[in-house]
Amino acid sequence: METTSYPKEKIKILLLENISDKAVKNFTRNGYTQVEKLTKALPEDELIEAVKNAHLIGIRSKTKITPRVLEAAKKLQAIGCFCIGVNQVNLDRATQCGVAVFNAPYSNTRSVAELVIGAAIMLIRRIPDKNIAAHKGIWMKEAKGSYELRGKTLGIIGYGNIGSQVSVLAEGLGMKVIFYDVETKLPLGNATDSKSLKELLSTADVVTLHVPETAQTKNLINKNNLKYFKKGSILINYARGEVIELPALRKAMEDGQISGAAIDVFPVEPEKNGDRFETPLQGLPNVILTPHIGGSTEEAQENIGEDVSNKLLNYLDKGITFGSHTVPALSLPPQAGAHRILHIHQNVPGVLSAINNALSTNHINIVGQYLKTNESIGYVVVDVDKQLSRKAEGLLREVPNTIKVRLLY
Repeated sequence: METTSYPKEKIKILLLENISDKAVKNFTRNGYTQVEKLTKALPEDELIEAVKNAHLIGIRSKTKITPRVLEAAKKLQAIGCFCIGVNQVNLDRATQCGVAVFNAPYSNTRSVAELVIGAAIMLIRRIPDKNIAAHKGIWMKEAKGSYELRGKTLGIIGYGNIGSQVSVLAEGLGMKVIFYDVETKLPLGNATDSKSLKELLSTADVVTLHVPETAQTKNLINKNNLKYFKKGSILINYARGEVIELPALRKAMEDGQISGAAIDVFPVEPEKNGDRFETPLQGLPNVILTPHIGGSTEEAQENIGEDVSNKLLNYLDKGITFGSHTVPALSLPPQAGAHRILHIHQNVPGVLSAINNALSTNHINIVGQYLKTNESIGYVVVDVDKQLSRKAEGLLREVPNTIKVRLLY
């Protein structure tokens, strides 16, 4: 692969929120030496100043990429979300700006799945209460209210990457697994598909949530359907903070409808370690509260660091956009004896024709060309003769409805 036309040592990469050093090493190993790593998120005004000269930004879940931030980031090529979700980025505005957004939807799957199973074991044995008592010097050796997971029914709401992994681990412990998903999913092992959410809630001994944060999932578990839960069942949420109506859950626990809960995500979370944290579930028996650490293992963070940095490198070095939530997905081989230009434009009729007309009128030979569009923008990769690549780049910048042009190599 030929070197990028813009010197790698001049490309500025800003990594926030203590992203794994695996990512930093990956960038520097590939020739990108201007990597700045910060351990915290930045508020909007500080972030606007920080991104003005950045070509790449790496964030986790607390940094918010707003339209104001994107407007200030004139040189920005891509955003790497070193986590599962991308809801912290204004994707509509990023798309309009031609900024590719990547994430790591699979890299911490195992970490979350293991913790869900661990929480289920702790809660069904009422370990939180016995642990608190022991720390207070009280001996609570009893079997009352403590059960084995084996033979119990696990209900999984959201049978995606994490939900299906939980399914496999649960079956290995001898549990019966049922699941509910709005999309048709192929069951793994002996898992069975519930026909409705109500059916799952009324059947499962343990319910675990693995859904995204959308308008449809907000308060998915609420005062209306908590009454359908099997009496004495357990509820686990390592998904998103808005999917449970927490005051209603507290009431259901006080009434004995729910006997235990493990909650890792909350509607409002502190900005940094040490900040004050409050939730309606504090002070309840048999409740495990954790600070959004479902995917926070050394292995997961290293995997995420490598995965997202590889996607960013593929885009910088080759123009590959597989895994992007904003720029249409293209993967293309290098073209020998040519220079490659990337062109992002508004998805309106006539742009490709205008590109080809501008090049042909100026006698610039197209060696290879690729086009992919989504509902908002189009992404064209053009390989042209080396001798005329700079001229071609200038011509493509003048094409109407152009958003962003980059001479790759």
